[in-house]
Amino acid sequence: MSDMEVDSMSGCDNAAGGCKQTGNSIIGIGVDAVDIGRFERALAKAPELSERLFVESERGLPAESLAARFAAKEAVAKALGAAGTEPGPEEQARPWSLSWHDVIVHNKKNGAPALELIGEAATRAAASGINRWHISLTHDGGMALAFVIGEQI
Repeated sequence: MSDMEVDSMSGCDNAAGGCKQTGNSIIGIGVDAVDIGRFERALAKAPELSERLFVESERGLPAESLAARFAAKEAVAKALGAAGTEPGPEEQARPWSLSWHDVIVHNKKNGAPALELIGEAATRAAASGINRWHISLTHDGGMALAFVIGEQI
């Protein structure tokens, strides 16, 4: 990138003297896709699944919204590295798993989604240095998608 360009990732105008480093870092990224029809059939076949996957405030939403929230929970798990055992060079390998109730998707007053992590998910995020989450949800064409970024500010 030449010094005359605006850095599209940070919005910095390098020709005007660049930007100050903020120290923000992306720690984890997760994305997941859920087939809404398949998810809806699974919920109809096993009604207790809704209680296993969602906290009370999330239940009762339309299938496409539940599918997007489930995709968000999966995306958070990926951002946190929840795929079983994580062997760290300084620490003993420790299995851990995400409780679906530890990741809650709320809606802000303006309708935008927001994440709340509690329990082991919150502990894992804090240990990773994540103290801010960004989330985007969508559903169209029979698919629900979630994209999350865990950031350290």
